[in-house]
Amino acid sequence: MTATAPRIRQLPLVRLLFVTAVLVCGLFGTLSGTASAHAALTGSDPKDGAVVDVAPKDITLTFSEQIAMGDNSIRVLDPSSKRVDVAKMRDLSGGGTVRYAVDLKPGLPDGTYTVAWQAVSADSHPVSGAFTFSVGAPSETTATVPDQEAGGGLVGTLYDTVRYLSYAGFVLLVGGAAFILACWQRGASVRPLQRLVVGGWVTLTAATLVLLLLRTPYTGSGKLGDAFDLGGLADVLDTKTGAALVSRLLLLGAAALFIAVLFGAYAKRVTETESEAAAKSGTDGADNSGGADDAEVSGGADSEARKAKADLTFGLGLGGTVVAAGIAGTWALSEHASTGIQTGLAMPLDVLHLLAVAAWLGGLVSLLTALHRTPDIERAAVRRFSRIAFTSVVVLAVTGLYQAWRQVGSWSALTDTSYGQLLLVKVALIAVLLCAAWFSRRWTGLLGERATAGTEAEAEVEADAGDETGDAAGDVTDPERAAQLARQRTALATARKKRDRDADTERSGLRRSVLIEACVALVVLAVTTALTGTEPGRTEAKEAGRPGAEADAPAPARPVNLTEPFDTGGANGKGTVRLTLDPARSGNNLMHVWVDDPAGKPMDVPEVKVAYTLKSEQIGPLPIVPERLAPGHWSAGSVQIPMPGEWHLQVTVRTSDIDQTTIEKNVKIG
Repeated sequence: MTATAPRIRQLPLVRLLFVTAVLVCGLFGTLSGTASAHAALTGSDPKDGAVVDVAPKDITLTFSEQIAMGDNSIRVLDPSSKRVDVAKMRDLSGGGTVRYAVDLKPGLPDGTYTVAWQAVSADSHPVSGAFTFSVGAPSETTATVPDQEAGGGLVGTLYDTVRYLSYAGFVLLVGGAAFILACWQRGASVRPLQRLVVGGWVTLTAATLVLLLLRTPYTGSGKLGDAFDLGGLADVLDTKTGAALVSRLLLLGAAALFIAVLFGAYAKRVTETESEAAAKSGTDGADNSGGADDAEVSGGADSEARKAKADLTFGLGLGGTVVAAGIAGTWALSEHASTGIQTGLAMPLDVLHLLAVAAWLGGLVSLLTALHRTPDIERAAVRRFSRIAFTSVVVLAVTGLYQAWRQVGSWSALTDTSYGQLLLVKVALIAVLLCAAWFSRRWTGLLGERATAGTEAEAEVEADAGDETGDAAGDVTDPERAAQLARQRTALATARKKRDRDADTERSGLRRSVLIEACVALVVLAVTTALTGTEPGRTEAKEAGRPGAEADAPAPARPVNLTEPFDTGGANGKGTVRLTLDPARSGNNLMHVWVDDPAGKPMDVPEVKVAYTLKSEQIGPLPIVPERLAPGHWSAGSVQIPMPGEWHLQVTVRTSDIDQTTIEKNVKIG
């Protein structure tokens, strides 16, 4: 064991590179799947809250980026909640503008009309919203729109959960198979590893089927029962996401064939090759009287067996890589990598990113399983995985850095936005993961001859146990008693094997450090899940209307505090509005609105709406519908401001069905 110590001391440069790669990966790696902003409604005609003299012929909506809409994506409801649109969408996009319109029925009477819309962003995320306008004068309305945004509620929670179960299944399937082929080929016949890989395939397949069914309610009604709507399923299959999910199912069929060969013919071939090698070694050591002809025949057969095994390994490796890359491509072709700039480069790099994640984390779980369930894993297999893990981290760093450059804004977003704060939490967790990985590498270096000695001792224990109980079983004629003695023999051998295994301090230390790595990796995956559902710290420069806007140095952030009186003109229509926007800079902001009566007590009005407009850049109005937290108190936790400037703020307060007023104020943001 002392011979390995100098080798450990010769690795400071490797460790430094490993530290750097992991930290860069932790900072940028997961951004490749989460950094695109969702589409937003940037304008409408008529505008939100507008009062027009004559009913318009159509309703026009303008969005910040390309979206997918159907004929029922825009609904216009009259005061009695009846649809007054013709349910036929018109695409008016052109010249860099994304605009859709729906015609209205002629001869609409005066009153307040509600416009509800829903769409799917280019990154596959659903978006929705609603606003009102009035013809002639505002009126009482019974029109209702969904309380939750598209992609929210129970269906949204289920969809997000299953989506990340699919990632977990992919990691176990690809990482486990890669660990067996590249690190420990004898693991193909080890039952715990077989269950791990098959479990990954089952999880990914089931999750893909559920995602396909949930896609209709996730992007549409939000009702779980619509998951079994065949018409909706047919519509999903015509979308980019639906095609990707179906392609994933077809590739999983090929993956099932790969697993069958891996754990069938390949496992048998590996076992036979090892048995032939062991038999040849024993024959050469015990008896050399067979002559040269026998030695040549034996050597030729052994060479053919090894060549057949090598050919099968190469075939499985090549075929498995193609299938794994295809499955990873179903994410790259349907999500963030397929939108934005340089998609031709971004999608292949996203595939590499996912494969590296699977090889690292899936291999880590496989190693943990092997260490705990099959303690006779060789030191060489552990060291091979260590090299593969290092290579995977380097790939993650390179691909993640590119995706970060492609989609992420300024460094200040790390501390000024919820997304950045979550990312810093992840970096801290990866620092812990790095420490555990360092200890794992150290324990791997300390694994020496003790592993071989431990394996031989375990074999002797099993042989002794078999002799002790085998003799006793031979004297028993009762089959039931013989079976009982056989079970006792197995239990005794298992107990002794576990005792000898736990006495191996180096192997026990490696198991503990790898277990810590796996646990921290699970927490990192949970934080990544939260990151995926959080808007990034900036929108793309094209939304700001000028190239390179994201590179501008932001002005010092000062929260916006607004206090203005209002009078809607009706009974109990007077009061005061207080609004705060924090930190009041480009990116994600937190907004609170309080409404007080003349006595300074909370005033629970029916509706409060806010809109932001940057007239100098022709952005907006950006409508915000805050959520009611308590009587007289509303809040919006994710107010996206595309860029700093002098913004025109509009706060609409409605105190009855027909009495409302709008307060307008210019505020400095960013």
